Amino acid sequence: MISEFQELSDKIDQLAEMSLALRRENAQLRQANAALVADNMACQRRLAEAHARVSALLGKIPAIEGAAAAAPAQEDVQ
Repeated sequence: MISEFQELSDKIDQLAEMSLALRRENAQLRQANAALVADNMACQRRLAEAHARVSALLGKIPAIEGAAAAAPAQEDVQ
């Protein structure tokens, strides 16, 4: 009977240790997740900024093409 109580006590101790270990691991995973979320948001912001710059450059291309098309015509006249 005493050995059964001792086994039960040992299992409860193991369960308590595992519970503490899982709580620590959970806290670490939450911190890692928060860091990854922040990194993801920074990457999304940089991607949006790059998209805006590329869109602005693409918006300028027709004006450059029009000026380039006029330049060869002027060279032919000379």
